[in-house]
Amino acid sequence: MLLDNQAATMLKLQDQMNAKVNPEWLAVKSPFLRAVVIEGSEAIEHHGWKWWKKQQCDLEQLQMELVDIWHFLLSAVLIEYDGSQSAAQTRVMAEIEGHEVEFDGDTYIFAELDLLQKLELLIGLSAARRINIGLFTTLLVDCQMSWTDLYTQYICKNVLNFFRQDYGYKEGTYIKVWQGKEDNEHLVEIMAHLDATDAAFQDNLYQALTDRYQALN
Repeated sequence: MLLDNQAATMLKLQDQMNAKVNPEWLAVKSPFLRAVVIEGSEAIEHHGWKWWKKQQCDLEQLQMELVDIWHFLLSAVLIEYDGSQSAAQTRVMAEIEGHEVEFDGDTYIFAELDLLQKLELLIGLSAARRINIGLFTTLLVDCQMSWTDLYTQYICKNVLNFFRQDYGYKEGTYIKVWQGKEDNEHLVEIMAHLDATDAAFQDNLYQALTDRYQALN
């Protein structure tokens, strides 16, 4: 189950990330659901869908696509509520356990759909500019992820991106490899010693990265 503080943290961080790219992102109203369509199609590719050839599901890549999709869904929800993080959080938490959706005159019951059908439904809803958090929840389950797993991966990806920018990534002065390990490897090691359910997880992760980076360089 997604905790209230986890939803609040992700919405806050998503707003900050989007503002870092474009301070006027809410006014611009970029088509984030179009990005969900593309990422959903990539997820289908990672799962495999071609009946005329043998394919192997790449679960790790599939999970990574879900993390990317979540970035765009959060952005779309924030736009829908004119940037109100509290209103967006209420929407997310209210829909998180949804079991069905009405779309194009039909009722789709999530439990009756397989993973590929759910991804197709996600794409269809997104193309029609509709958001359904309950459908995303069932996608997590099918991809062997909990909300805690998603939260952890989401926060880590965002924290690392911010960390890189703060330490000169854009200027070309950032050192990505520390003592033979890339920064994302250090990140994984740090994550193993932190509590992802802690409200301060984001700050603790950033501080631990900072301490290690400064000590090694």
